[in-house]
Amino acid sequence: MKTNKLLAATVLAVAIGAPIAAYVEDLNVPQSTFPGVPFIHGFPAAEVPNQSELASLERADAWLNSPPLTTPALRGKVVLIDFWTYTCINWLRTLPYVRAWDQKYRNQGLVVIGVHAPEFAFEKDLNNVRRAVKDTRVDYPVAVDNDHVIWRAFNNIEWPALYFIDSQGRVRHRYYGEGGYEQSETVIQQLLTEAGAGNVSHEPVSVDARGIEAAADWSDLKSPETYVGYGRTQNFTSPDGAVSDRPRLYTLPAQLHLNDWALSGDWTVKRQATALNKPNGRIAYRFHARDLNLVMGPPAPGTSVRFRVLIDGQPPGAARGLDVDEQGDGTVTEQRVYQLIRQPKPIADRQFEIEFFDPGVETFSFTFG
Repeated sequence: MKTNKLLAATVLAVAIGAPIAAYVEDLNVPQSTFPGVPFIHGFPAAEVPNQSELASLERADAWLNSPPLTTPALRGKVVLIDFWTYTCINWLRTLPYVRAWDQKYRNQGLVVIGVHAPEFAFEKDLNNVRRAVKDTRVDYPVAVDNDHVIWRAFNNIEWPALYFIDSQGRVRHRYYGEGGYEQSETVIQQLLTEAGAGNVSHEPVSVDARGIEAAADWSDLKSPETYVGYGRTQNFTSPDGAVSDRPRLYTLPAQLHLNDWALSGDWTVKRQATALNKPNGRIAYRFHARDLNLVMGPPAPGTSVRFRVLIDGQPPGAARGLDVDEQGDGTVTEQRVYQLIRQPKPIADRQFEIEFFDPGVETFSFTFG
């Protein structure tokens, strides 16, 4: 499926709540699609003239877990490029497979390279990326691509995205989104066999994905990723709307419909984030999903913001996420994605609220699973 058709299909899929992803092979072989996820989650691509895909790695801002990897150093290797940004829930749910492939096939000639291409400004902070690499147990090489130079050289369009490169340095296959893990692993096996690796196992890896890395409950997922900065937000329903880049006192509406959200308290709505100016500000969101996550961070490194979450007006109890206790209490200490709700079945439309007891928190986006 060509990229423009893929994007059009994805928009339709997101609108009706159907999962979709894409597995695209090179032009000399048949193309196919496999089940995956809805994913309008990225930036437009723009090709870099006279810049090959692998050669673009030499323009990385920094390397983690490895010295810089150049085209000569990768000659004869099968390379898997994984575009990621550390707050992306879709990438986090693919990570157990990428880690497992690295562990299984590294000694047979596979080089996994994670290209960290940030979505939010704070994801350009190398200290944040280092912390994320440690927290997510990524031990394969990571190229930091703060200005999306490598992204553009690959003509990439979203996170997560996998590019399968053969031992001759050619991009042979691409996969966008979640899912298709056995098919992707088959591609790795085929490219390793072509490269002369002996005794390549054809058994797929087995992963035990837990916590925030667990696969989404697609059958009950009816809420889309929602940004809370004015640059890309939707369904904001506080009375009289939002005022950009200026402090304002907001109130909740009498009722929220599914996938509506609103503010209460003194907030400043910015392009990428919404920031709390005074204590006791709230965000409410009516959602339908097993998991509710929120990307947020404190006002400055070394500071923290206390919060409490409610679901349908009650402490979450058994529906609590990893980052809160049964009473719904938690603390924002880092700029990252926080899992606030993971509820047991049955899944229904529920009203989520989070109240921040300290000022300064910045909130970026809701994601669901």
